[in-house]
Amino acid sequence: MNNYDVIVIGGGPAGLAAAIQAKKDGASVLLIERENRLGGILKQCIHDGFGLVRFEEKLSGPEYAERFIDEFNSLSIEALALTFVTKIKKNGDIFEIHVVNREGTAVFNCRAIVLATGCRERTAKQVFIHGTRPSGVFTAGTAQHFTNLLGELPAKKCVILGSGDIGLIMARRLTLEGCKVLGVYEAKPSPSGLTRNIHQCLNDYDIPLFLSHTVTRVFGDERLEAVEISRVDEKMRPIEGTQQTVECDALILSVGLIPENELAEELGVSMDSGTKGPVCDEKLMTSVEGVFSCGNALHVNDLVDYVSESGETAGAAAAAYKNTERTTVKLERGQGIMSLVPQMLDLNGATSSVTVYFRSADVLNNCALIIKIDGEEKFRKKYAFLRPPEMERLVIDFSAFNLSPDSKIVFETEVTSV
Repeated sequence: MNNYDVIVIGGGPAGLAAAIQAKKDGASVLLIERENRLGGILKQCIHDGFGLVRFEEKLSGPEYAERFIDEFNSLSIEALALTFVTKIKKNGDIFEIHVVNREGTAVFNCRAIVLATGCRERTAKQVFIHGTRPSGVFTAGTAQHFTNLLGELPAKKCVILGSGDIGLIMARRLTLEGCKVLGVYEAKPSPSGLTRNIHQCLNDYDIPLFLSHTVTRVFGDERLEAVEISRVDEKMRPIEGTQQTVECDALILSVGLIPENELAEELGVSMDSGTKGPVCDEKLMTSVEGVFSCGNALHVNDLVDYVSESGETAGAAAAAYKNTERTTVKLERGQGIMSLVPQMLDLNGATSSVTVYFRSADVLNNCALIIKIDGEEKFRKKYAFLRPPEMERLVIDFSAFNLSPDSKIVFETEVTSV
């Protein structure tokens, strides 16, 4: 059978949750995954800390994924592994999904799509590091794959560029395996990872963190031999005369994640410059009717628990999807807001309990999130602090605000008194 109610693209934590929820809600579901096993990036995340919100216990990445994979299999949901989506076409209310795998090519039809394609890491080329192209330059995820899945230590003495969570976790992991981590260098004036990872992965292992520093050059022919480190100014531009050379055999890059949205762009989905993912409503439907997005394809999350939550929201909405006209109103980022999800509300849907995720643009202490509607403050929540690396989640009742399509809804931050 090639006809389904819902097709989920991506078999990581978001895709698994979406497929499970859609199946529970009565939809016929097919999940398409390009790797040979389900679980996504969690397969190589052997550290604990997953599931604290959902299961109230510390799980490793594989343990967390296994709980969803077991439920997925118990529901007899169809899945195609080692399968790549090559093209998506929309014919009226039906989507045609063209795929290729070992058996050849095929076309599957559905009335709703859930894009759970995850994200990818930025590379040295994307952060403009000059020099030769020796071996020994890895993304943090690649280093994690070598160490945790292949059992190969990729370095003996390394430098880590960027203080994202994967980089911090790999600083600890490589140290435990006998590698000397000379330092973590971050171009921003504040760390990019979660506070708990700064303490557990760097401070507990005496690994130095250098803020306002970056790698400006690499040296070596066949193998990396050293990197050039420079201090940067407030605009993150290297300061001439501050260069120093650090000898090492590996450079580990933890310089950010980019949502994988080539398929969404092919479908003409509107994208958000703040999240680098699709613009969506409270049910996580994108600007294209019948196309839903969730997990790290929608916006990069800190916690896998929230990835699964968004998958369930998208899966439920996809299962219930009917091609009815939406009446939408925009949710706008104001002063101090770096990213905001959702970016619009469907006034024809339920707006009484909307889950909102946001990140502040700056490090703020004694502050508040404010929602203004047509210039008038309607909602305020105080925070002891807000940090850009740490996503915030809250549930808001918009039904009490008497909204219309012309309403101007703005989220902003404000520094309050102590």
